[in-house]
Amino acid sequence: MSLAEVLASHRVVVTVGSGGVGKTTSAAALAVHAAMQGRRVLCLTIDPARRLANSLGLSEMTSSEQEVPRELFEAAGLELRGSLAAMMLDTKKTFDTLVANLAKSPEARDRILNNEIYKYVSGSLAGTQEYMAMEKLFEVRKDPQWDLVVLDTPPTANALDFLDAPERLVGAIDSPATRWFVQAYESSQKGAFGALLSKGASMLLNGLSKFTGADFLKQIAEFIAGLNELFGGFREHAEEVSAALRSPDVAFLVVTSPHPLAVREAMFFSDKLKDAGMRRDGVIVNQVHQLLPEPKASDEELAQILAPHLPEGTEPGDAVARMMQALEDERMRAVADRVETDRLRHHLGPSVRMVEVPALEADVHDIQSLAEVSRYLTGEATSAL
Repeated sequence: MSLAEVLASHRVVVTVGSGGVGKTTSAAALAVHAAMQGRRVLCLTIDPARRLANSLGLSEMTSSEQEVPRELFEAAGLELRGSLAAMMLDTKKTFDTLVANLAKSPEARDRILNNEIYKYVSGSLAGTQEYMAMEKLFEVRKDPQWDLVVLDTPPTANALDFLDAPERLVGAIDSPATRWFVQAYESSQKGAFGALLSKGASMLLNGLSKFTGADFLKQIAEFIAGLNELFGGFREHAEEVSAALRSPDVAFLVVTSPHPLAVREAMFFSDKLKDAGMRRDGVIVNQVHQLLPEPKASDEELAQILAPHLPEGTEPGDAVARMMQALEDERMRAVADRVETDRLRHHLGPSVRMVEVPALEADVHDIQSLAEVSRYLTGEATSAL
């Protein structure tokens, strides 16, 4: 199955991988292709570079859906048969919506949302960004206005962060330490501290209050107690989100580059997707250098051809020597890339689709260049390697 078929046969496509390998660009290019094919597409990105927003004709990415102007496609000579919208994940806003949906009453909702500790950690708690990306995907996946949602996941140093996000966030909220803290604080407020807790715990809280203030401890206790009040619904919801990732209408594409470290992480991530029961619908290798042919003309012939075009005082023989060295360097990079991509292909096996996007001469900066990348991703164009 080609990536064009993957786009046509799934409702959700998730691009995963480490940072700096062209993952966001790949997601945007896939979204552009699907929109040109007639689908109503939402591209959901995580902290995208400004140049990506500009390439889509947007001054900046926002947490609200923005329609990509149809005129951009027309100006590039491209036919837009469907529609394309883009938005950026707002971690805190998504967390706020989740709390509002799970709270048992408006009072319980406001108690958490107005808590100062919640305001601080709702965008920085371990696993929050990864989990909220899944939460937002869970939300828009059910929206009938979209035929396809393309999600660009957060780049992480650890490939397991994305898969483990629901479990890790649940664990952070419902840990033995948080339960102990709430029990300790509530007991101290009731005056029954000695009966329920050791003197060591009492001294710890009393000591903390001297440094941080009693109100700070109260805010922490109310924050933890409020989240624990939601915990049953939160755990159940997290399990639904996790199960949704394994749905047949969700496709996963691992994005990498031919750099040895990136290839090793792609292998590791691909294996973890398989172990977790998630689909491996393709692997994208970006920035692959092409094996350029050596010139058939001799150095002397090349010098004669170059001479009329060189600045005054430039020795044609020296220019040819520098050009030949640059060609040799490029060919060496191409050979190294081929070694790594072949190693990755062997590791994945014949059942996993792998596509290559060559190292392009210019940055991807507009709809036309995104469409060019999409031609390699969908098999309409192939690398010269």
